[in-house]
Amino acid sequence: MLHELLLALVGYTGDLVIDEREHQESLGISVTTDSPISEESTFKLAPDLSFIEASERDVIERLISLGFYYRELDRFATKSRDLSWIRSTNSCPSLPQQLVLLRGKTKNPSVYRRAIANGIVEILSVYRSVVLNVEQKLLSDPMPILATITQGLNKFFVLLPPLHELIVEIERDDIRGGKLLNLLHERCHCGVPELQACFQRLLWHGHQVMYNQLASWMIYGIIQDQHGEFFIRRQEDMIIGNEESPPENFGKPVQKSPDDASLTDWHLGFHIFLEMLPDYIHMCVAESILFAGKAVRVLRNPSPSFKCQDAVSHQPVSRGPQKVQGFTGRFAFHKEFSVDTKMVVEELLPQAEADKVDAMLKKLKDSSEFHKRSFESAVDAVRVIAASHLWQLVVVRADLNGHLRALKDYFLLAKGDFFQCFLEESRQLMRLPPRQSTAEADLVVPFQLAAIKTIGDEDKYFSRVSLRMPSSGITVASSQGGLLPKSSGDVGLTYQGTASSELSLDGWDGISLEYCVDWPLQLFFSQEVLSKYRRVFQYLLRLKRTQMELEKSWASVMHQDHTDFAKRRNDRENCSISQQRRQRSRPMWHVREHMAFLIRNLQFYIQVDVIESQWNVLQARVQDSHDFTELVGFHQEYLSALISQSFLDIGSVSRILDSIMKLCLQFCWTIESENSPHSSDLDHITEEFNKKSNSLYTILRSSRLAGSQRAPFLRRFLLRLNFNSFFETTARGVLNVVRSRPTLPDLPQ
Repeated sequence: MLHELLLALVGYTGDLVIDEREHQESLGISVTTDSPISEESTFKLAPDLSFIEASERDVIERLISLGFYYRELDRFATKSRDLSWIRSTNSCPSLPQQLVLLRGKTKNPSVYRRAIANGIVEILSVYRSVVLNVEQKLLSDPMPILATITQGLNKFFVLLPPLHELIVEIERDDIRGGKLLNLLHERCHCGVPELQACFQRLLWHGHQVMYNQLASWMIYGIIQDQHGEFFIRRQEDMIIGNEESPPENFGKPVQKSPDDASLTDWHLGFHIFLEMLPDYIHMCVAESILFAGKAVRVLRNPSPSFKCQDAVSHQPVSRGPQKVQGFTGRFAFHKEFSVDTKMVVEELLPQAEADKVDAMLKKLKDSSEFHKRSFESAVDAVRVIAASHLWQLVVVRADLNGHLRALKDYFLLAKGDFFQCFLEESRQLMRLPPRQSTAEADLVVPFQLAAIKTIGDEDKYFSRVSLRMPSSGITVASSQGGLLPKSSGDVGLTYQGTASSELSLDGWDGISLEYCVDWPLQLFFSQEVLSKYRRVFQYLLRLKRTQMELEKSWASVMHQDHTDFAKRRNDRENCSISQQRRQRSRPMWHVREHMAFLIRNLQFYIQVDVIESQWNVLQARVQDSHDFTELVGFHQEYLSALISQSFLDIGSVSRILDSIMKLCLQFCWTIESENSPHSSDLDHITEEFNKKSNSLYTILRSSRLAGSQRAPFLRRFLLRLNFNSFFETTARGVLNVVRSRPTLPDLPQ
């Protein structure tokens, strides 16, 4: 009987120990490794055993429950470690069809379950060795007793039932990947040292798979995740859902241009799959892992055009008069060029750095326990290495600072002479409505003339700038006046930041700039970033255009006035009429001066207080930082500060500013288009301007804006506007209607 009991302890039943599920075989249902795991023990003593006492029956049934747990754990391990699906997949010419057939028979395979099964096999091997020792003791004892078995297997009553509960939960809920690691991590927090050590060992086996996936991702930029269990996934996997994707092959060529593939991978190619992210790995750590892998992909797969340019720029200069002729010389040059190209790739991410990352991950992998602080420290170190080399690529090799300055020169109007000249050259054109089909082509001449007059040949970045108008099919290129077709996908980018239809003065409000960015700067200057630059540019150009029109209107009318005065100075009657007309137009020039005063101060505030100050902050940060992620954050803060401190993100303020500029331009065009403008039109414009300007001052001087950190130089702007308390007095008069508006004294003749 003891031998049959020992056999039952390792999962074999017989006449004395039976399995209650064996009656299923009589019904034609066989119990195989694919059968579901029983939640309750089905090993029982045969009911017809009359020579066993009730107390002994309880002890034996408690012992044989260990055999049931052993058998179920062994079945789970056998099923999880089955690799027959690999052979079936390799032998099948059609991979998707075979996967469908396999899914119909079994559940999706899991690398993490296989790792856990390996840990369970280790525990079961210890259990079998203990059973063997118990058998040897029973054979050597002349009077074998049941207590010997109970005493030898006592510790497994603490281990096997929780392990059985674990596999039941895994099978029932189909737990895989990061969820399985999370479940094991939770089970490690128990008060039984033996059981805690057991779960920690299982977690260690699961972490071996995770570290292998991390090494593949953070060293080579490749995701080794055949069954969708890693918390870093490709974006298309999210669209597919729970469908299983074929494994990613090493060296498999991507069926699209390298630059497009690199940009897609960087911006949209990969994401964090929260469902498979263990709870003990924070989101910031997962983001660092995601960034490190994407950076490695960029560094290991540079653009072919960039490799060629960099290899040519690093060509050694010949030290003597050498002549290379014939086929041999050309062959030597190509061989040297290919070697230099490989050197460029090696310099972007040296093998020593990859070995360093591998050593850190191997150290974590060899540790018997998972230490959260050590894991986070290693991930951060890898992120720093990747960010440093990406910084070297973007900042040093790709001349990031030069492109930042170029964007400031053209999108933020730092080259004021160029845009002043462009607006003057195109002023007569912009007085007419733009033609839909030729609006951009019409701007070719003034754009090129302004470049010839103000921009020298040494500005190598101007060739990257092109002018664009919405709802047009062509783009005005800055170099050689070429016309480039505009794709339909760029229309949304052009419209972004354009003045709304109700506030737009004319069709020329949509003038925008495009900037040609090469690899790898596209990683830094995304379309979202360039759209913010375009939004600020359109606002600044409209402001400068308004200022120029106010100045031109004054110059034009004064020139005409002086001409009329010179013609009629000998005619006293006409002279008196001219003086009366000048006297009547004096309030109109007061309004023009108020408009110019507000526009000049607003332009000075944005260009000097906002743009220049934020540019100096950005430059200091760029000089001090050697981390790509920090630079991206600093640049985002820079753009956000430009938009917020220019009030573009405050709908009420931006609408008032647009209305003020619209009124200013209407005023200029009214007094220039008519010799004697109707007083009713000017009175309406004056009244609206006073309302809008006072509303603007009232909003800007509120404590929510003037006292906030979002506009640190706003008080200076308000001080310049209200240096003689005019705005404060008139704004108070608007709020309190009983007060009359103060009038300025007449200027002496």
